[in-house]
Amino acid sequence: MTMGTTTTQAYGEPAYWDNRYALDPGPFDWYQKYPSLSPLLHLYVPSSSMSQTLVVGCGNAALSEEMVNDGYNNVINIDISSVVIENMQKKYRDRPELTYIKMDVRDMNEFQSGSFDAVIDKGTLDSLMCGTNSQQNAVAMLQEVGRVLKHGGVYILITYGAPIYRLSLLRDLCLWTIKLHVIEKFVAERSAERHKWELADPVPLNEDGSSVESVLGRNPDVHYIYVCTKDGSLRPGLQH
Repeated sequence: MTMGTTTTQAYGEPAYWDNRYALDPGPFDWYQKYPSLSPLLHLYVPSSSMSQTLVVGCGNAALSEEMVNDGYNNVINIDISSVVIENMQKKYRDRPELTYIKMDVRDMNEFQSGSFDAVIDKGTLDSLMCGTNSQQNAVAMLQEVGRVLKHGGVYILITYGAPIYRLSLLRDLCLWTIKLHVIEKFVAERSAERHKWELADPVPLNEDGSSVESVLGRNPDVHYIYVCTKDGSLRPGLQH
């Protein structure tokens, strides 16, 4: 992920992503691929024939295809880039379980409130946080995610953002309860080593997230996975 000033400022703009996907049309998965994430998705994302999953900022990743191959029946994908959406619509025109729609995650008014059992975000919030008006855009996105989720639905955020950078943003919206999981970067390269933490086990999470450092150490080489469960009957808080 390039962090130069011009590129960073363009992360929220369709033109940046249209150009990127026109120049580099091959499939690419940010952060983690489906096989490494699947044990956690199986815990939280329902795969019944009636459930609907939304993947935001889908790009041309193989994640959604592999979810469908693994038994998920209705995976809807959105992205701000018309170039990548057109490419993915053509690629999967014979896969009715996969739907691709050009849409801005900050304004998903085409979807009714309470439409989805799960929303999966692998790098999209991070992209908005790297751009101009980052706080405003991030809040707009998260409010929309909360709106389109059913009560009891889950927002799964896969991010490089440690709790000190993400927890208050998620909690201040008062939309959900939060569990934190972590997954090591480059898992395949470290398969023979003992993992710092098992993916399926939530990391103890206190009010400010400082508990994570006490468990994993400073600057652990992990991606953070926030599992945010929408439930209007509960006060916002943390689950341990």
